[in-house]
Amino acid sequence: MSDKLKVGILGGTGMVGQRFISLLENHPWFEVTTIAASPRSAGKTYEEAVGGRWKMDTPMPEAVKNIIVKNVNEVAQVAAEVDFVFSAVDMTKDEIKAIEEAYAKTETPVVSNNSAHRWTPDVPMVVPEINPQHMDVIRFQKERLGTTRGFVAVKPNCSIQSYAPVLTAWKEFDPYEVVATTYQAISGAGKTFQDWPEMEGNIIPYIGGEEEKSEKEPLRIWGNIQDGIIVPTTSPVITCQCIRVPVLNGHTAAVFVKFKKKVTREQLIEKLVSFRGVPQELELPSAPKQFIQYLEDDNRPQVALDVNYENGMGISVGRLREDTVYDWKFVGLSHNTVRGAAGGAVLCAELLKSQGYITKR
Repeated sequence: MSDKLKVGILGGTGMVGQRFISLLENHPWFEVTTIAASPRSAGKTYEEAVGGRWKMDTPMPEAVKNIIVKNVNEVAQVAAEVDFVFSAVDMTKDEIKAIEEAYAKTETPVVSNNSAHRWTPDVPMVVPEINPQHMDVIRFQKERLGTTRGFVAVKPNCSIQSYAPVLTAWKEFDPYEVVATTYQAISGAGKTFQDWPEMEGNIIPYIGGEEEKSEKEPLRIWGNIQDGIIVPTTSPVITCQCIRVPVLNGHTAAVFVKFKKKVTREQLIEKLVSFRGVPQELELPSAPKQFIQYLEDDNRPQVALDVNYENGMGISVGRLREDTVYDWKFVGLSHNTVRGAAGGAVLCAELLKSQGYITKR
């Protein structure tokens, strides 16, 4: 057996679970040894349980095909076999909260892609380049849960990845008012065009719950730990519209920003391309070498050309120009199921390992 950490995937048969499995193939630190899903999948091999529903553009890894899927509700049995778990379960918010805390109470760290715990005050919600210090709140969470090793950590919503890192890079110029419209891929709903043919040639101007997440989650990421909980900041004020568009992968954002300080285009671009965080300093396995790229061509970024920048873990920005109502405007692009979902969670787990929170049992 390798000396890699043993990983379980909760909800391993769904689209995000599949993305976890594809991203973790040949990972230098982590090895998928356990897959858990709904009772109807339990007892089947992973290949049988997924059947014809494999949605990745790379083949199912050979190493997972014959893993016998476990019942995700049999918490103690699943937890006993792993060092930590990634959570991508498809349940109600209350059910997700309960099951993730149940795993944590078996002394199993849980790194979640789900939204259920994003506003639990002592659960860190982290983009590793932006707020790695928020992992410090885990010690307070452990006190509440009565654990020494188990905890829940989450990554934020996929829709904010295309603009929150940009605004972070520009923090010293005091952005105080932001208007963002996101154009979101169908894989964000766990769908392909085969599953959702009515999306072809179509736009749907509503995604349930998405606008509130897009407006509020960046404020929590930019917040501070006070008295054992994360307190969100109040600025900048963000207003958002979220639109579903006929694209498979890639969330694009058109963003308008007002700043308190005068700033030039050259200064803004320089801050983007030089922006680095702890993942780059530590050279974490999934970290993009350059987190944000700036593209000078007027017709970039494009999903077809740029969504896989830095293996889907980087952010692409273009069309930065002065605005007649706001100060500046730009277009951002991120890969919603890599950086925005499974890949972002894998990077969080790499950070947690480097910080000493995730270890071998």
